[in-house]
Amino acid sequence: MTAQTGATTERPSHTEESSQASRDVTRLYQEGLIAGLVGAATVALWFLIIDSIQGRPLYTPTVLGAALFRRGAAPWLDAVPNLEMVLMFTWVHGLAFVVIGVIVARLLALAEQQPNAGFGVLMLFVFFEFAFIAAAMLFAAPVLQALAWSAILVANLLAATAMGGYFWLRHPNLRVQP
Repeated sequence: MTAQTGATTERPSHTEESSQASRDVTRLYQEGLIAGLVGAATVALWFLIIDSIQGRPLYTPTVLGAALFRRGAAPWLDAVPNLEMVLMFTWVHGLAFVVIGVIVARLLALAEQQPNAGFGVLMLFVFFEFAFIAAAMLFAAPVLQALAWSAILVANLLAATAMGGYFWLRHPNLRVQP
């Protein structure tokens, strides 16, 4: 009679595999959520500093909220801080960044598995940065009269850097190959 020592070569059950996949997906969404919130907070802090230096705290989110939610003839030219507009815009802004964060988290997970895809992710980032600035200049020209486009560009770059730093910490072994 032989006794087994507990060492087995059995494959993990289907339930264990699906549980692991579920944890991986949850981790990706959490990572994207945090990265998005980091990016949104970076932009919000940047504009709070800029607006405060200019003596108009909360001016930027008031202008952007008015442009987004109050269609009409330039309601932002003489905008005074409006907490309702600030909160509404902040909600939309945060949600947009969270969506971007989740998309980037999923793309980075793909790039970890296929290093050649990493270069494509990098090129996609450059394209979207350019497209954002071009779209803002074309479609939001009246808003850019109230806000400096250079401040928006710097805010975008700061957010990308903050989110990139967070992702870099979460994916230290990521390699990008052309």
